[in-house]
Amino acid sequence: MKAKTHSGAKKRVKVTGTGKFVFAHSCKRHLLSDKSKKAKGRDKYGLVAHATNKLAAQRCLPYGV
Repeated sequence: MKAKTHSGAKKRVKVTGTGKFVFAHSCKRHLLSDKSKKAKGRDKYGLVAHATNKLAAQRCLPYGV
């Protein structure tokens, strides 16, 4: 039986070419006028998931979507 891809994970997590899992930083949706330019810039790029969460991410994305 084929494994199903987790619908929530495929919308939020991207797999890099080297097999790492990247997701977006939090705190970038609203209330941005109160944050400094530096704080907004730090959250600009994706965050690589920690190695301890790699197995959980692989189960959610069995085909590396």
